[in-house]
Amino acid sequence: MSNKSVIITAGGIGRRMQSSLPKQFILINEKPILMYTIKVFYDFDPKIEILLTLPEDWRNYWEELLIEHDFKIPHRIISGGKERYNSIKNALEKCTGEVIAVHDGVRPLVEKETIQQCFEEAKKSGAAIPVIPIAESMRREVIGGTEIVDRSQFLIVQTPQCFQREILLKAYQQPYHQGITDDASLVEESGQTIETISGNDSNIKITTQSDLKYAGMFL
Repeated sequence: MSNKSVIITAGGIGRRMQSSLPKQFILINEKPILMYTIKVFYDFDPKIEILLTLPEDWRNYWEELLIEHDFKIPHRIISGGKERYNSIKNALEKCTGEVIAVHDGVRPLVEKETIQQCFEEAKKSGAAIPVIPIAESMRREVIGGTEIVDRSQFLIVQTPQCFQREILLKAYQQPYHQGITDDASLVEESGQTIETISGNDSNIKITTQSDLKYAGMFL
């Protein structure tokens, strides 16, 4: 059993990007986003077990990209399911790490320090996620208009989300429902407390054209 695993989820189909190509395959500086993401975790720990969940229809395309870009970082491809929940569940059947991270394939700007802190906190307390404070003012809709809310009460959740193996396996024994927004919410439902660590501001989830330009500057 390896010490650490990461499940990188790449099931997006690019609707908000207005692209026929799933966003994880879009090129930044002539390389697919997904390759940057995988490399961050490999650079963090070359011994980490990397599992990649992909839609079955795009598996051959990814394998062609690996050859085209001479990408040799070892990883295991797992067939994605109908929902993200199903994809993670499929990956967990093959996962061997004592601490398991789950990370969005379109977050290539996560810093090694964020990954390190998340793994360390999860090893200690069971479950850890990176968060950042909200910088903008916020309002919520109410009957007849909107009202200001206290932004200090809210945090933006990022990935990787890290969990001790048995805690994540237990959480995924629960049935799927639409209220599951991420792995932490499912783990919390199983009764586990979620600890937070400081994320990094640049660790955005690439979903729009402006995100793509932002990431291009960093990569």
